[in-house]
Amino acid sequence: MKQALMQATSGDMNPQDLRRRIQWDDSAEMRLRRAAIGTSLVGIASMAIVTLFQTGVIKHLPDPPLESFHSDKVNSSSVAFGYGMPDGPITLGAHAVNIALAAAGPPERHRDRPWIPLLATAIAGAQAAVAAKYLFYQMPKVDKAWCGYCITDALTHFGTFALTLPEAGKAVAALMESRLPGPQPH
Repeated sequence: MKQALMQATSGDMNPQDLRRRIQWDDSAEMRLRRAAIGTSLVGIASMAIVTLFQTGVIKHLPDPPLESFHSDKVNSSSVAFGYGMPDGPITLGAHAVNIALAAAGPPERHRDRPWIPLLATAIAGAQAAVAAKYLFYQMPKVDKAWCGYCITDALTHFGTFALTLPEAGKAVAALMESRLPGPQPH
């Protein structure tokens, strides 16, 4: 399994070379990937607190002193428990997937393995769409209450999606270039 994952994400690259390139490359792609990791970790932090509440580890979520904020209500709603479990742990997993995809492969993966940045964008885009529904519909219209943790989480999903777009664009360009007919032999 480990070798198959290494082959899929990084080809025949030596693990130490991959480590060095991931840790020290200063290309725009790597800076964006690192920003996506940091953004996803902020989302994990906000959803970790929600998960503690939703699973009964803590009994109350502190809110700003504004009447419209009621995180306990939002995170105890039928929608929040509509997956057969609380949605907090599901969101933690979603952020973990974003981190794994941002960390996978060498800096130039958009050329050699364009499926990785395209998958990262597709997954982050789907998460951002769900976050938008929650932020712009569920909380204001259905719950009629706001949750600061959920707002933070939604913003991290939007940010992660935006951070994946430049590399996905390069991946599409690389795919198109590889499909262009080359010089034909005479």
